[in-house]
Amino acid sequence: MLNFLIILAIFVAVIIGYKTGFNTGFFAIVFAYLIGGFVMGMTPKDIIGGWPVSTMFVIFSVSLFYNFALSNGTLEKTARYLLYAFRKFPGLLPFALYVASAGIAALGAGFFTVMAFMAPLTLLICEEAHMNKLIGAIAINCGALSGANFMTSGSGIIFRGLMDEGGYTDVSFRYSSIIFIASVIFSLLLITLFKFLPGSRQNADHEVTFEKPETYTALQKKNLYLMLLMILVVLIFPVLHIILPDAEIITYINSKMDVGLVAIVFSAIALFMNLAPQKEVIAKVPWNTILMICGVGMLINVAITAGTIELLASWAGSSLPTWSVPVVFSLIGAVMSFFSSTLGVVCPALFPLVPALAQATGLNPLIIFSSIVIGAQSSAISPFSSGGSLIIGSCTTEEERNHMFPKLLFEAVPISVIFAAVFNVVLSFIL
Repeated sequence: MLNFLIILAIFVAVIIGYKTGFNTGFFAIVFAYLIGGFVMGMTPKDIIGGWPVSTMFVIFSVSLFYNFALSNGTLEKTARYLLYAFRKFPGLLPFALYVASAGIAALGAGFFTVMAFMAPLTLLICEEAHMNKLIGAIAINCGALSGANFMTSGSGIIFRGLMDEGGYTDVSFRYSSIIFIASVIFSLLLITLFKFLPGSRQNADHEVTFEKPETYTALQKKNLYLMLLMILVVLIFPVLHIILPDAEIITYINSKMDVGLVAIVFSAIALFMNLAPQKEVIAKVPWNTILMICGVGMLINVAITAGTIELLASWAGSSLPTWSVPVVFSLIGAVMSFFSSTLGVVCPALFPLVPALAQATGLNPLIIFSSIVIGAQSSAISPFSSGGSLIIGSCTTEEERNHMFPKLLFEAVPISVIFAAVFNVVLSFIL
């Protein structure tokens, strides 16, 4: 009865958040308090202790650093340079949009930020190039998602944090790297599929006209170099540790590396370099996302204490054929993400199932993690989800919105979700 109540509370919190537009994290905390305190007898200290401090700190610190580049226009100018580089290859325009979105997302802008300023620009480019707008929408959505999965960007950091909490600290960097690579391959294949679907062919056979962006200002150049330096610092020691596992100095430095703390160091450097106003940078921190992820994390902690997570994992391990686990979790992730956030709801709810499920089925945990991520991100183009809603909101006319809505809902989502399930099955044989 208790386990059913907790599972029901998770679904009710998501539904209330979706229906009201309020942050799901609020309701998750309320249910964590009511069920944990008054049904399970947990102390208030134990309930509050479920707030994932490490995850919150990493999201805060990394977004804080990359907000300097967002505020001074470095990221947007980088995207325009990437698009300009493809101006003579109109047939590759969807991939140019993908590369631009993925590039700035990997540099730390994050999914929502990339979609917010790439969606209007993309629809305008598609209009000018006579390109199918659905393909453009899918390209930037895939780019923003897979780019953000990069190990030092927003989503990749959250995945690592959740895997660390599940006991995979030693392999979380390698796992998140493979998830990033898998999401890039999935995205490129999906864009190619849509590009050659009947009725989706482009009409852009002529050279697309893009104005050459203005050169980087001295301030933007400094910011770009600082971003690249931080990515190098964060990545070099984990990579060297994989290559040279017996080198003591590398092992020692790698054990002290933390992307959140490194980001704070670089944020302090950025402040002294006057790259952007402090007040503006702090205001752009995604507090809404932090509340959602951490609030759901508190309710998931109650579920772990009650044994609900272990129960669900043992049920899946005993009831599902091993070969079907990637498909099932891909589809569950897709359905949940159709209405809610992959980072705020889907991954915090499903990732804790993986350790017990992997043990019960004998599957590589990486297969289940990647199935959840790719499955959940496959439906992010839904007009009810974050990616699709930003695209719909960027349409300039009511007629355009009415045309794009069913295209996203009845064409982009089903094809993406089915293709993700197939991709995850194939991936399970490779990993």
